[in-house]
Amino acid sequence: MTPSPSAPGSQLAGRIGMTERILAGPKQRKLLRTVEDGLERVEAALAVELRVTDALADATTRYLYEAGGKRLRPMLAILTAQLGNGTTDHVISGAAALEITHLGSLYHDDVMDGADTRRGVPSAHAVWGNNVAILTGDLLFSRASQLMAQIGERAIRLQADTFERLVLGQMHETLGAQAGDDPVDFYIQVLADKTGSLIAAAAQVGVLFSDAPAAYEQAVLDFGEKVGVAFQLLDDVIDLSADAEETGKVPGTDLRAGVPTMPYLLLGRADDPASRSLKATIDDGVARIADGADPAILDEPLGRLREHGATEATRRLAVEWSEAAVAALEALPDGPVREALTRFAQVVVDRSH
Repeated sequence: MTPSPSAPGSQLAGRIGMTERILAGPKQRKLLRTVEDGLERVEAALAVELRVTDALADATTRYLYEAGGKRLRPMLAILTAQLGNGTTDHVISGAAALEITHLGSLYHDDVMDGADTRRGVPSAHAVWGNNVAILTGDLLFSRASQLMAQIGERAIRLQADTFERLVLGQMHETLGAQAGDDPVDFYIQVLADKTGSLIAAAAQVGVLFSDAPAAYEQAVLDFGEKVGVAFQLLDDVIDLSADAEETGKVPGTDLRAGVPTMPYLLLGRADDPASRSLKATIDDGVARIADGADPAILDEPLGRLREHGATEATRRLAVEWSEAAVAALEALPDGPVREALTRFAQVVVDRSH
């Protein structure tokens, strides 16, 4: 018998709490109500769109949705929509489609990374096996495309372009940096493609489908991509957390699966004997795990990496990308939306405090 994820209603309360962190203060009360209302509409759309007549497919497609999620992408779409005519039906549909795309990518990511848990519950492939998890991700991508098709050609193109970048980012991550590539620069590009592209698309949905001024589109695209990189860099820090309840995953899941993260890459740049020794220990552990060893052999080395300066340097790098995202908002008018987007970028890198 599989664990029963939390009901969507209870998860919505947690998301509204995060929304209140972004939309803090008396000047933002009206915008807070608008965003909360919009998130409830997105949630209602997801509840409908993730229903499948086939019983097995219905259970698998709803599994990670019902386990929760921050819904940062829909929140961003709703915020940028306020630069135009507000939270239109097309904004809601576009935001829901991108959230479904994100959900589909999680099913695939967990298979490729061998992750045991996601959002505090066993990963889908741990419950149903790799094949069903992969097919569920494919089904979700299909459902997202159907939803975008209801909006029109511009939405279809946005979905296709975003999906292409997601796949290329995953492919490059899988193959790794090639000869002549700087590993850190290569990794940043992977983050921009895998994470930044989807967040940028969410920001673009809000502008496009609220008929906001076209002059705002590039600004929110740049903002979204940079926020996405900052978000993932901070995730690399959180991934090393000793508290699995904070991440919903086993600490160091990515590294145990041989997937480099920024703290590991920055560790590789250090030339002191202790750092070189730690990197060699991690590399040896990853190779042994690939040969069937217990992943727990990396518990102690990853604990040392958590305390290493490379992890704090990753946190600082996340802040730099967050600040660059805020700078990209210069083309937007002053007011509650720009203020909220600025706070959005700050909260993204303040999640582990």
